[in-house]
Amino acid sequence: MTIWTALEPASTTVDPGSRTTVRLRLRNTGDVVDEYRFETVGDVAPYVTVEPPSIRLFPGTTGVVELTFAPPRTPDSAAGPHPFGVRVMPTEHPDSTTVTEGNVTFTPFMEVRAELVPHTVKGRFKGRPRLAVDNLGNTKLTASIAGDNSSDLSYEIVPSNVQIEPGRAAFVETTLKPRQIIWAGQKQQRPYELGVRRSGTEPLAVEGTYVQRSVMPYWLMTALSLILALTIAGVVLWFAYKPSVRSMAKEKAQQQVAEVLPDEPAPTLPQADPSKDTAAEEQQQTGGDEDKEEEKGEEESGGSEEEAAGGPLPITSDHKPNLFVQFAQVRLAKGAAGCKLTGDYTVGKLDPTTEEALKCFQKASDKAHGEFSRLEKTDGLGNLGRTTMTALLSAHFAGKKSLPLEEGKPDPEVPWVRNIMLWANNVEFDDGDLRTTVAMTRANIAYLRGGSPPLEQEPTKNLASWIKSYQSLFKTEQTGTVNELTLNQWKAGWVKTQDQPGTVTAEGWLPAPME
Repeated sequence: MTIWTALEPASTTVDPGSRTTVRLRLRNTGDVVDEYRFETVGDVAPYVTVEPPSIRLFPGTTGVVELTFAPPRTPDSAAGPHPFGVRVMPTEHPDSTTVTEGNVTFTPFMEVRAELVPHTVKGRFKGRPRLAVDNLGNTKLTASIAGDNSSDLSYEIVPSNVQIEPGRAAFVETTLKPRQIIWAGQKQQRPYELGVRRSGTEPLAVEGTYVQRSVMPYWLMTALSLILALTIAGVVLWFAYKPSVRSMAKEKAQQQVAEVLPDEPAPTLPQADPSKDTAAEEQQQTGGDEDKEEEKGEEESGGSEEEAAGGPLPITSDHKPNLFVQFAQVRLAKGAAGCKLTGDYTVGKLDPTTEEALKCFQKASDKAHGEFSRLEKTDGLGNLGRTTMTALLSAHFAGKKSLPLEEGKPDPEVPWVRNIMLWANNVEFDDGDLRTTVAMTRANIAYLRGGSPPLEQEPTKNLASWIKSYQSLFKTEQTGTVNELTLNQWKAGWVKTQDQPGTVTAEGWLPAPME
């Protein structure tokens, strides 16, 4: 051993976002002039710098270098103690390399962000916003969610208590119910507030607005008022200007009868048939029941103005063989999330063999990503929809933490990113969307098969804007680049309007498999 080292102090503490310094003292105990280089090791090595990076010492002399710890104020700087080491490498005696060990403690900090999605909800009987809670601190967040003591609204919050790991987010389902129903008249805005409560701190208030519509829309009230006014005016005009009508034919017939037949007692006037009144009343009651059924339908639909158009998503075993199921088969045949398609299967068809492999993948993804993965809930177990297709495409990037795409530089990963963004960001597929995803899916299949050179495309500004739009869904920094958080959301199958399968208006759905 030709070197002696010591840390002063051996243990230190630093707040994330600030810095602290530790001295490393070393002495050349050899008999020649030597140069020493330094290298930090351990989990905190990225946050440590050594100045100077190397020194020369004469025999018997001592030198000092400074280790500066500067952890960022992010969830990556986990609270608690972290061991570290400094590797000292002599140039003249490389076999005398030594590692001096110490300990640094990152102090805990808490940073919470919460947002209502959407900020404004509308309805007649209830509204269902979602509260997104992000833990931006470096220690586990435990909090409860509660509504304000508003006299206008009542709250149903699920879950009412959350535990969120650093760098993670949780979504809380909230149901708002007005205490009074507006049967007719103008809509009313009812502001409300949800509080994220943590022990020992002031609650984090998140404000939103519930727009309560009347049961009978304003336009319907206007139309009914106009119809009633016209009806009253028509009745008044009828009685005011009723014409005098005289039937000569009737009088002539009565005269002929009088000439032929003898006089008879005057006939008794016919009485009103009570069954006709009863029938009219029943018709009115039937009409009332129909109105009540319409009102009941509006109540059960949550007061929506119009129903969303239906569509053929997700793809099920009832559909004909198609290109997207073929991609899932090729992807699963290569293995994804520990699931592999084996045995005989029909190309492009969701047959029992393909369904079993797809169910395995959906369950594995939902288990691995927890509440962020809803493949089974959104698409249905064994079906192929937007969430499952997004997760299958993203399995291509397993093990990667980012994609350094450079604008203007062709890259074989761009067709994968474009196809993922189309399935994750589009709630409705039109003709242009279908053409794009067909071309990208064929390129993805060719890439997996490896029989021909992969398709390369240049990343564009439009693609970056598309990625920013997707990043805004889970309230992260909108960088426009494929970072680790974006990749994780893709792999979890996170899509726009989660829990809704989506619709299709494109002609030519579904495209046939490749030959």
